[in-house]
Amino acid sequence: QVQVVESGGGLVQAGDSLRLFCAASGRTFSSYGMAWFRQAPGKEREFVGSIDWSSGNTYYQDSVKGRFTISRDKAKNTASLQMNNLKPEDTAVYYCSATTGVPTNWALRGYIAEYDYWGQGTQVTVSS
Repeated sequence: QVQVVESGGGLVQAGDSLRLFCAASGRTFSSYGMAWFRQAPGKEREFVGSIDWSSGNTYYQDSVKGRFTISRDKAKNTASLQMNNLKPEDTAVYYCSATTGVPTNWALRGYIAEYDYWGQGTQVTVSS
């Protein structure tokens, strides 16, 4: 079993930066995909970005490209989501997730059904 835990959410003002962290523990794989999704009140959960743990390649939703960056620390088995120039529309609960094994292209591009392990979520609120 794999456990995924997010941390680092909070309340910030528009234009500020925030960094979220995701730690995976348990029976992790040497190759898997890790992604961030977010869900705003009354909306469906949406893909933010992902990272191929093996290669380090990253993928992002268009609305966050150039503002958000995903990175990983293999030694600590953690990933982070650096969010810059935050906007009120970024307000949501952010979830970290992981695939079982090597991620497919579908997974890396945000196909939610490919992700088997989920964290509890962390709230990010951006005030205008």
